[in-house]
Amino acid sequence: MPIIEMHLVEGRTAEQKSRVAAAVTKAVSESLPCSPDTVRILITEHRHDEFYVAGLNKMQRDALQGQAK
Repeated sequence: MPIIEMHLVEGRTAEQKSRVAAAVTKAVSESLPCSPDTVRILITEHRHDEFYVAGLNKMQRDALQGQAK
């Protein structure tokens, strides 16, 4: 039973999350191969101030991009 964890910055709609879950389920079931019924997907959403890239959260990255312009 494949278990896939996805971590996203909050703000996606339920429809968007459903679409990505369907696409990932299809890809996993075709590539392993296994039944789509065995694929589990866990989506965890994080606030912008909890999601860091290169040590900076989104507000910090946006501020730096604004300074670079």
